[in-house]
Formats: sequence, C-alpha cells, structure tokens
Amino acid sequence: MIRPNKNGNIVTHSQSKRPSPLWNLTTARLREFYRQPEAVFWVYFFPILMVVALGIAFRDKPIERITVDVQATGQSAELVHALAADPRVKVLEFDQATCRQRLRTGKSDLYVVPGESSRAVDYVYDPTRPGSVVAKDLTDQLIQKAAGRVDPVTVTVQQYNEPGSRYIDFLVPGLLGMGLMGGGLWGVGFAVVDMRIRKLLKRFLATPMKKSHFLIGVMASRLFFMVPEIVLLIVFSWLFFDVRVYGSWITLFLLVLLGAIEFSGIGLLVASRARTLESVSGLMNLVMLPMWTLSGVFFSYDRFPAVAQPIIKLLPLTPLIDALRKVMLEGATLTMLGPELLIMSLWAVVSFGVALKIFRWTD
Repeated sequence: MIRPNKNGNIVTHSQSKRPSPLWNLTTARLREFYRQPEAVFWVYFFPILMVVALGIAFRDKPIERITVDVQATGQSAELVHALAADPRVKVLEFDQATCRQRLRTGKSDLYVVPGESSRAVDYVYDPTRPGSVVAKDLTDQLIQKAAGRVDPVTVTVQQYNEPGSRYIDFLVPGLLGMGLMGGGLWGVGFAVVDMRIRKLLKRFLATPMKKSHFLIGVMASRLFFMVPEIVLLIVFSWLFFDVRVYGSWITLFLLVLLGAIEFSGIGLLVASRARTLESVSGLMNLVMLPMWTLSGVFFSYDRFPAVAQPIIKLLPLTPLIDALRKVMLEGATLTMLGPELLIMSLWAVVSFGVALKIFRWTD
C-alpha cells in the first residue's frame, strides 16, 4: 500500500508501521540477555546466594560463652567455683605466664588475679576489645554477688527479638542497594563498551537512531531485569528469613525504580568514552569501591568520623540504602523521603545528561 505522508512524500505501508529504534534496541537487548544462562545466574541467583550465606552467618543465636582464666593461687578455688556456676562463663585455671599469653593471643577474654584476701581481685583485660570489656563486667557482677552484694534497686529484664531488629533486617536493604548499583553500572556500562569493541556502535551510527534513543533503550532494557531481581530478593528474604516490609510496597517499588534509573545513568556516564573492557572495569571499580565501604551496605556509616558524614550522604548509594531501610524497617512514606529522593534524582538527571553530551559512537 502506497500513500503520501503529511509532507507530501510517498511512503509504503511497511515504512509507516516501522517500529521505533528505541523499541527495537530494547527488545534486542532483552533477547540477548535471556539467551545467556550465565548472565541470568549472576543477575537473579547470585544475590540470593549472598543473602543465604550472610543470613546464616549472622543469624540470631545465643550469646557465646566468655572465657575467663583465673590465675592459680591459694585463693583461686573460691573464684573458680563462683564463676563456673554461671553457664555463660567458661572458667579455666593457669599460672600467670599462661594467663597472660592466652589473653594476648585472644584465647581468653580476660584473666582474674585473686588478691591476698578473699575480698580483693584484679582484672586483666584488653579495653580495646568489646568482648573483653563485656567479660570484665559480667565477671565482676558474678564475683560481687557471690561475695554477698545486694543490689539496692529491683530490676526486671525483658528480652526483645522481633523482625526488624536483627542484622539480617539491616543487611537486606544494603544488599538491595548494592544489587541496583552493580546492575546499573555493570549491566549498562559494560554492555555499551562491549558493543563499542565489537564495532556495533559504528553500525548504529549509520542508522537514523539518535543518541538519546540508544542510551534510553539500553537503560530501559536493564530496568526489565533489575526490578524483577530486587522483587525476587525481597520475596526470598521474607520466605526464608522473615524479613518484613513495614512500609508501602508501592513506595518500595518506586525507590527501586528510581535507584535503577540512577545507577543506569551513572553506568552510561562511565562508559561514554571508555574504549576497552579493562578501562571500563577500572572506572567502575573506582566508582563502586567508595560506596561499598562508605555507604552502609554491611554496617552503618555512622562509624566514620563526623566530618565525613556530609560527603558520605551525597554518594549515590547512600540515600538509596537509607530510603530502603526507612521504608522496610520504619514504615516511612514517600513524603518522608524528601532529601533522599532529591539526591537520587539529581544523580539520575545529571549523569544521564552528561552522558548524552559526551557520548561517542566511535573511538
């Protein structure tokens, strides 16, 4: 069928119905992905293996027994008897040299030196080791009670262990953010450089495709994989580790979507001028390494000095993880995430805009 278009030019029916370059590129990237079993494994199953390994390693378990050495003297039998009565304490008796060596090599948490009378003891411990400090406090409490101390205040103890307070609850949002970062940088940036090396970008240059079509198409194809990856990880964590989402699932989905766009844009920016796999790998590691260590994936960034906190909070990964934890652990709504959403949006817009400006089809 032949008919004129609005400019008076003759076009065929097949030309008027031709799919857009953006659609063609997106679907081509999707087909290329699911035809690679190793890529499917690293995207969907490797994050689950990380959750399983770290969830088991840091699962809830009874507090470990502390090891207390007592220096062998004429007064040591009474101390050994008082400490051995508590199941939380493992008591051993050695001479002074052995006690000191065991403390130095970490085989004991502290050692106790009985005084010349039954009313005096010395504690030898390492104040830089948290376990040693805890052992000293518990040992002192047991010895004082055995000597007849009566606490002037009556206290009751309530144990609390609810989903949301465990390390696995803290860890899963960090792994979600790390997955979005890795997927955006490696899944987008690495793919662009690979196409440049295989001379595919030169072929795209000969087509009517715009740079914006190409870059958006690569980002869009990656979003199809990243969002299901995160959903799968959340569902798995809920089924096997009872990790709950206290906030809105819609809010969580929007955060995941914005995070995927943010790191896809950064991935495009990193790959805009890179010409070899070695160079893009180095650039990506340079970008990701500070965020792995500083943005609170495995532990809170509050451990770093206060002077570094403003810089850490401006890193692309930090607001994403903070927002994910607020939604999943605290039930925060979208309106309560203003600062995090602003920083993430700025990274997404600026990185994509700069990538679009400096992107090159050829070397």
